[in-house]
Order: sequence, then C-alpha cells, then structure tokens
Amino acid sequence: MAQDLVDPRKAIPRPEWVRGVNEEGEHWARAGMLQEMVPLDADSLTKSARRLTGLDDFGEDDWREPFEVFLRALEEEAGLNLMGRLATRSECLLWLRTRLQLTDLIRRHPEILEQEIVKPIFIAGLGRSGTSILQELLHQDPALRTPLYWEAYFPIDSAISGGRDEAARRNGDAIATQWIRMTPQIQTMHEVAGDIPAEDSLLWSFTFVSDSIMSFYQIPTYHAYVAAASPDVVYAQHKRLLQALQWRQPGRRWFGKSATYHLTHLPALLRHYPDARLIQTHRDPLRIMSSVANLLRTFYWQRSDRDFDAPVFEDLLVGERTAAQLEAVMALRDGGAVPEGQIVDFLYRDLITDPVAAIERVYRAFDLPFGDAGAERVRRYLAHKPKDKHGRHDYTPMSPDQVAKNRPHFRRYQARYGVPDEI
Repeated sequence: MAQDLVDPRKAIPRPEWVRGVNEEGEHWARAGMLQEMVPLDADSLTKSARRLTGLDDFGEDDWREPFEVFLRALEEEAGLNLMGRLATRSECLLWLRTRLQLTDLIRRHPEILEQEIVKPIFIAGLGRSGTSILQELLHQDPALRTPLYWEAYFPIDSAISGGRDEAARRNGDAIATQWIRMTPQIQTMHEVAGDIPAEDSLLWSFTFVSDSIMSFYQIPTYHAYVAAASPDVVYAQHKRLLQALQWRQPGRRWFGKSATYHLTHLPALLRHYPDARLIQTHRDPLRIMSSVANLLRTFYWQRSDRDFDAPVFEDLLVGERTAAQLEAVMALRDGGAVPEGQIVDFLYRDLITDPVAAIERVYRAFDLPFGDAGAERVRRYLAHKPKDKHGRHDYTPMSPDQVAKNRPHFRRYQARYGVPDEI
C-alpha cells in the first residue's frame, strides 16, 4: 500500500487551525507518542465507552470481528494524522455508546421490539445520482419520517425523549458540522447539518459494517471485509434502531436512503422489510463515477496526509464493476426477487427538468397523497436550496478516452431506464 504524501501544490487547502493541529501531531508521531496519546485499540475504546455510559453490555458479539478488522486497518493502512485520529476515536466512542445504550434500553423496555415498521420507503441508487436531494424533498412531507444527522449520532437520546432532547440536537449538529469545519470543501459536495436527513449507513455504523465508515479511510482490508459481510446483521440492527426511535414518536411512515448499499443488498433488505417500497435512482454512471472519486478523495484527505491511492482511484473509474452492480439489480427485478409493485424508477434528469412531476410520480406509485400541498412543498424547498447553494463542486470529468472505454458497459442499463449521457 503506497504511503506517499500529497504534493502540497495539489493538496486540498486546509483551515489554518487544522494545519496547526496536524503539525503538532507530526512532532508526537516522530517521538513515537501519537498512538499512545490518541489510542485506537479495542481495549481503550471499550473501557472508555463503558465509563462514559456506566453500562457494560454491548449485546450480541456480531460487532466485535468487524470492529477489530477496522481498528487493525486504521493502524496498518489509513495513515491517520492527528485530526484523523481524534475524529476517529470520537466516532468510535459514539458508536460503542449507541450499542451499550440500545442494549440497555431494549432490556428495560422489550416492548420496543413489538413496534411495527410498516411499508418503509428506501431510496436505493449509486452515489451522486440524486439520492440526497430526493431524501430532502420527501422529508418536507409531515407524514413521512427519516433519521436526521443528530439522531444518527444520538439515537437513544432521541428515542427516550421522543425526539425532543435539545441538548442532543445541539451536540449532534456540532459533531455533524465538524466535517465542514475540518474540510470546508465538503459542503460544496454534500451538505451536512444536524437537522437534515442522514444516510442510513451512518445510522447503522454501530454495527461496524458500514460503507459510511469506508468513505473516510483508505483501508482496503476493511473495505473487502464489509463487501463480504452478511447484510442481515446490518438490517436487523437497523430495524431495532428504527423501532426504538418510533417507540415514543409513532404515527409517521419511515423512509431512508443509502448510496449503493441498499442497491447492492436488495434481497437482504426485503427479508427484513418485506413490505418495503423502493425508489431506484438513475443517472449517467460516467458522470457519477468522476464525482464520487473526487468526493472520496476529499473525505480521505480530511483524516490523512496520504495521497489518494492510484489503484483505488482507477477502480472507481472502471465502469465494468459498477455496470455489474446495475446489471445484478436488473436481473433481480426480472426474476421477481424485487416485486415490480414495490419499486419505482426515478431519473435525475426528470428531477432537474420538472421536479414536481418527478416527485408526484413517486407518490402516485406508492398510493401516497400529493396534490397541491405536495407540489408547494417541493417548490418552496427548492426555492430556498438552489443548486450550488454552498459553492460549486468542481471536479475533473472522465477524459474522452475513458468515456469511450467505459460507455459500452452501460448501454443496456441506460437504454432500459432511459438514462441520458451527461458527458
């Protein structure tokens, strides 16, 4: 694994305070002290989580192996700087805290597991295909509910308070927006705040099998582990957390979204949510792949001074793998593993050209009321969130040679769903 540092001329600029913190970390690293000062070993983390909560039972042991794989990969592959170690330790403690608190809450209130999650809606699509804006637009409907960033960090505080824990809201917002304070460029690519919808994979990070975790580290052994891990553990724990959040705040229908994970694990999702309704988002995969590569480069740079590993970058720009994922979904749908009555297609092009009509088609497919009130919600939200609200996300698209090489892999997919070329 290459450990080359980023050429300063090509590096993404960092705020001065972040540079200062990392420079201090370099002194500690040279003295061999960095790992001792900010430990990322299992014993230190679990002991700290127990002290923070006063609890001892982490529940089932299905989290321990991925936890150990993750920690080992961090030390051997991630090349974390001081800010990276600090951010990682704080997040690990939050996830362990959630495990301890969820186990304790269900022990004291077993009726939580009797909560029914009825016809949840899941947005499933490749990253950068419109999943986030679609989730935000559905969030405007008072009859629907999706976990927010602050709830992803403090889910049990939300569950116990029925969503009214103001201290947890403030703390969750501070943690969510720390991404932006550390790396302001992220806000041009992916808006983050405590009170906006969170990715489902952030909600289940306490399983330590999460593509949200993967997004922040160049740790190929962990990436391979997650790719091979059973999604049943992920969805079982995800459901338990939704049941806890619904326990004292019933009455609204759940929806959520994941960039890629739902799409590549539809059979498991439907095993745990057999009446789920699915929205598959579609956009030119070649446009998506370049954008995702730049987003990941920025996320990695937030926590490490290592350059974006060339093989990783090249993998992201090889269409054959992504095309295989999309073809697999087509095969599942053709074979009836995903009932056509439970899935609707959503084209990014339609969202751009006529957002009200695009959202109305989703509502109609799932027999949800929309009408004038729904149309007004869409118009009002988009008026206050124009494109590039937080700055323009600039990135280098595929070269003509890359387009010519990769486009043929997607022709069948694009023809089937009417997905236009964007580059």
